[in-house]
Amino acid sequence: MEDLVESILDYIRSDYTDYAIMINGEWGSGKTYFWNNKIKPKIESMQLNGKRYTAIYMSLYGISNLEEISKKIFIETTQLMDRNLKKFMDTSGVSTIPEYAKTGLDMANFFGVTQNGDKIDYAEFFSTDDKVLCFDDLERANVDVIDILGYINNFVEHDHIKTIIICNEKELSTKLKNSNLEMKTFIATYLLDKQNQLNEKTDKPMVERIRDTIEYVFDKANDYERIKEKLIGETFEYVPEFNYIINGILMRYEKYPDLIRFLRENTNLIISTFNKSGTRNLRILKHSLTNFKKIFDMVNKSYPNTNHRVLQTMLIFTIAISFEIKAGKITKDKFVNINNNEEYKAILVSSRVFMDNRQFYIKEFDNNYYYNFKADYRFFKFIEMYVRTRIFDMKVFKDDMEVIRNTIDTDKLPACKRLLTEEYWKIPDDQFNGVIEEALDDVKNGRVELINIVKLFVYFEYFVKKDLINYDMKTIKSVFLNGMNISSLTSSYCDNAEEELSRVAIEDEASEDMGEILIHFNNINIKLEEKMYMEKAEEIFRCIPMKMETFYDKFEKECMTVPIFKYYDVFQMFQRISCASNEDIVAIKEKLFDRAKKHGKDLQEELPNLKKLKQVLDDYIDGKEPTIKMVMLQDFSTELGNIIKEYHEEEPVRLSQTVN
Repeated sequence: MEDLVESILDYIRSDYTDYAIMINGEWGSGKTYFWNNKIKPKIESMQLNGKRYTAIYMSLYGISNLEEISKKIFIETTQLMDRNLKKFMDTSGVSTIPEYAKTGLDMANFFGVTQNGDKIDYAEFFSTDDKVLCFDDLERANVDVIDILGYINNFVEHDHIKTIIICNEKELSTKLKNSNLEMKTFIATYLLDKQNQLNEKTDKPMVERIRDTIEYVFDKANDYERIKEKLIGETFEYVPEFNYIINGILMRYEKYPDLIRFLRENTNLIISTFNKSGTRNLRILKHSLTNFKKIFDMVNKSYPNTNHRVLQTMLIFTIAISFEIKAGKITKDKFVNINNNEEYKAILVSSRVFMDNRQFYIKEFDNNYYYNFKADYRFFKFIEMYVRTRIFDMKVFKDDMEVIRNTIDTDKLPACKRLLTEEYWKIPDDQFNGVIEEALDDVKNGRVELINIVKLFVYFEYFVKKDLINYDMKTIKSVFLNGMNISSLTSSYCDNAEEELSRVAIEDEASEDMGEILIHFNNINIKLEEKMYMEKAEEIFRCIPMKMETFYDKFEKECMTVPIFKYYDVFQMFQRISCASNEDIVAIKEKLFDRAKKHGKDLQEELPNLKKLKQVLDDYIDGKEPTIKMVMLQDFSTELGNIIKEYHEEEPVRLSQTVN
């Protein structure tokens, strides 16, 4: 960044220039901040040839005619005017008025500044070698960009004033192409029709032909490039130092001690979330931190003991939801129908477990912004509403906070969850034994999810080693093993056990006791997986033959990569298929073959049952009179043979098979 500053200052120091320079960067990336805090102070502290430079800044945002630019320049320079124009020109031998001076004089007359002829210091006013003009927001002006650049060229080419133009060329290009698009399309269509090309048979689509005609007839982009080549000597790409700028943004909260302390402690979290947004828009970040100030104040006022982790998650969520909505990544409706954290988590489960791509965005949002940041409570309805509507709904706020207080805040957490989510040394000594006893009782009676029992064992083993609890490992292990058996009756299969267990400090060479717990967990988890798939198989296959639409939908979403036939009785499967309509028998057959072609390597475990199903079909068909139904079942059996071959082709070659 310092190299960029120095390059711009080198331009200012040059004795003679007949060109302007451009600073190009994305919207909201801090270009104006860069000018105000890095460039302008250094320009105005420079002194060359006995003169100190004056920097004159003008935003072109919303400018609707060139006269408004002249007014802006005049307002910036009136403090230099205080003497008589004619007297100055006579005594100084000036015969022509510089373009820059004409602008100010016109406006001076307009405002009546020259009445009585003694208010303008023309020596200062006519001086152009100590001024630097900065035109910002070029792409946001409501005047033709070509006209603006021509206007600016007067100062640069005729008066040699150092001039800096700040803009977003990407948006400028889009604006040039899209201005008056309806009119351009109409004229382009008219021209194509007149040239008998409108209905002409060609490989080029009509949309492309119209677009090419528009570019040929109304090529403003080329006009822009031509005048830019004449006017702009150098273009500097502005790539901000976000860490520096973000620290500068935080300084505005210095007068709020609690807030600034929290923000300073979580600067890395702010920067990380900003980077994950995939934009460079610091303006949105500023707005989101302003929003968070309101949230932080309300939480601390009404719920002063809120868990620190919850406040961190609120900070992430406020920044994330601000970027998603205000950067135009999504429509505001994406979050409208999610009413609380539980619904948000339910959507994530549906999206991940059942591969429900209807909620793909929510899954991606969660994966992006909460990657490597674990928190049970990740969605805050009152924050989402506040960012989306600008209304801080006190009822929704209180509803959210009461749920958080009862499920997240430390003092309200169940003992087991407290041990898993809070550093044990934060538990007061007078509460620790009570937390241990409550947790052991929950484990003993199977009231803890199976995977969490394994995690808790890590802590209890550690506590025994540290003599923090008065139990021996044999007793602890017995309680945990028996608790796992009871928990297995109500626990669900854990499909990401390795990831879950990686979050607790299980050493590579686990203790013998830990090893026994892990083996027992794996054995139970395998049985839970079988139980889960058996229930799923029953739920899906009982839709045959009466609820075929439901069957197709569920099979397509949930069974394409799951060896579901392994978990269903072959004879029941045969009975259901044989009772299906001939049309459905054909449809099932085709779906199974397509599934085998795409995912055979994932379905090997169901191969034995598919062989049995084929055998049962063949035995049933054998000796029967040929009917359409029999022919359909025969075709089904034949296709099963082809599917079995597909599975065999997917099987890995065993070492014994390679030995001659």
